Amino acid sequence: MRIAYADPPYIGCAHLYRGRPDYAGEVDHARLIARLQRDYDGWILHAAATPESFAVLAPLIRPTGARWMAWVKGFAAFKRNVPVAWAWEPVIVKPARKPVVSKRLVMRDWIQESITLRRGLTGAKPEAVCHWAFEMVAARPDDTLDDLFPGTGAVTKAWANWRLKFALPADPGAATVPAAAP
Repeated sequence: MRIAYADPPYIGCAHLYRGRPDYAGEVDHARLIARLQRDYDGWILHAAATPESFAVLAPLIRPTGARWMAWVKGFAAFKRNVPVAWAWEPVIVKPARKPVVSKRLVMRDWIQESITLRRGLTGAKPEAVCHWAFEMVAARPDDTLDDLFPGTGAVTKAWANWRLKFALPADPGAATVPAAAP
């Protein structure tokens, strides 16, 4: 199955990435969500927990069947003169298939994980958040994941590490076949 991971600049925040070579201005979320629906079996979309974001995204998400989930930030960036911290963000997930629950009775639609620091780009996702999102989208290690907004490469690295959880370890007793002599 094809899965997309979309962590675009949040609505109204594209200016934070103006100095990046891949800067393209504000993201057209209607086009992005249409692409996610058209080209992928399942997808993950990070968003901001702002009124503007909800106003734009809610009508676009409603017909997709995707679910709103939450990343709760145990440690978040606290800003001067902002009396209530922005310490969570929506993570919208359209599963590729029905999630399989093993060793748990149920999965949670939220994760609590602190933000990353000094990763080279505002908004880089922690590996634990990515792994949780992969489970929520019901990914399997043989699926294809497209990181649509690669930024620091954290999502792609998290995908590679998550897939390793399912790889069989090398058999230390297996004989290696010597290369043929020239």
